[in-house]
Amino acid sequence: MEVDGDVDQDLLQQFSCMGTTDKDILISQLQKLVGNLSQTAAAFFLDMNNWNLQAAIGSYFDYEAANNLPSMFLVKDATIGDGESVPPCTRFTKTWRLRNNGDMTWPEGCFLRQTFGEAWGDVSEKLMLPALTPGEETAISVELVSPHTCNTYHSNWRACTPNGSFFGDTIWVVITVADGGTLALTQQMTHFSDLGAPAPRVEAPNPFSPLHSSQPSQPLFQDSVPPQDPGDSPHRMC
Repeated sequence: MEVDGDVDQDLLQQFSCMGTTDKDILISQLQKLVGNLSQTAAAFFLDMNNWNLQAAIGSYFDYEAANNLPSMFLVKDATIGDGESVPPCTRFTKTWRLRNNGDMTWPEGCFLRQTFGEAWGDVSEKLMLPALTPGEETAISVELVSPHTCNTYHSNWRACTPNGSFFGDTIWVVITVADGGTLALTQQMTHFSDLGAPAPRVEAPNPFSPLHSSQPSQPLFQDSVPPQDPGDSPHRMC
């Protein structure tokens, strides 16, 4: 049989290495034959097959077929007010836009869950994901509560199949907790705007109004004003 071309010669050389006992050569050849495989993973498949290259190739493709996972791409962080700091112990909403960038529909029962970082509020429950078709996008939101100490915090979130296998991009969440943060206020104002209602306003009473005359008189000037308890904020959770 005539063999022409560098590709055919290369394949013959690789398959001729199936009879070798040099582990480094076997690892190298397995990596070349199957593509994206680390040295550690190649050694694992070879070792479980008594360093038989042909058997290791079969085990690898059997594993890949049994673990054909969906794909997920993080399009953007769609959080309203993203980048603004949030006051301590304050409820806020994180929103992400996700896309199925694979060639298979997500199975029913996929979910999003936190995998790293301390819990901000009650995030023990799974955030269920819709069964997106290839190319379809969705927005997923979660209600969180900022920590009580001013600092910068981060956590990781992952998409999971119904049996708990991770897939897709890792979602990084970074927030800055600071006194005077405006994130929660920005989200509240946007909520009122979406409802078509004006944001609530608090106006000081007019002391010269006739309607004000029935109230006990107040001095126009006071020596001191009692400080407001920061715990009176309606957004604070702790």
